[in-house]
Amino acid sequence: MSTKESANNSAAKAQAKDFQAKTSRGEATRQKLLDAAEEVFGVKGYFRASVVDITLKAGVAQGTFYVYFPGKQDIFAELVRELNHDLRREISQAVTGLTSRREVEARGFAVFFSFIRKHSNLYRIMQQVEFVDEDLFKWYYRRLAQGYVQGVEAAMEGGEFRRLDPETVAYALMGIAEFIGMRWVLWEGKDVPAKALDTVMGMVMDGLHAD
Repeated sequence: MSTKESANNSAAKAQAKDFQAKTSRGEATRQKLLDAAEEVFGVKGYFRASVVDITLKAGVAQGTFYVYFPGKQDIFAELVRELNHDLRREISQAVTGLTSRREVEARGFAVFFSFIRKHSNLYRIMQQVEFVDEDLFKWYYRRLAQGYVQGVEAAMEGGEFRRLDPETVAYALMGIAEFIGMRWVLWEGKDVPAKALDTVMGMVMDGLHAD
């Protein structure tokens, strides 16, 4: 076989893989691999986990994995991006139509706590990202903060929050949500108590509300 024929065959195989990955059945298999990776990375950790672990958990052949992802780091990065996207989407959908910033904050916190209840491995995964891909680690939090900053700015413009640095406020609120969730959801496997959410909202709104 000539070099040109070999190159053409390689290109055809790549196109076939791409087509397979984009079909509805292919998308279901891809999601099955991501769901399996979420559990495997959460339980074993990135460095102890293997592609074999993921394919066994997903119930697919090892060769199938490589139709969708070049390697372990690629599926790890895609998982982090997907979790980020899903979290932002759920919060955005939940707060759409709310006009009071107090309502937005309360609903946003509640949705975040519900999300990490469903994705309890998210904390463990994010603790590893910094050591696997520092740029991805920064991207994850910056992407979450981006929309939050816009909401905080709007609340300041509307007189609901007093004038402070919006980015600092957004990161501070994200930190509150993350540690409150860690306290109950991660450590105890429970929903965050209503009392705790009320306390957070009282602290946030009394500390940020315009005079």
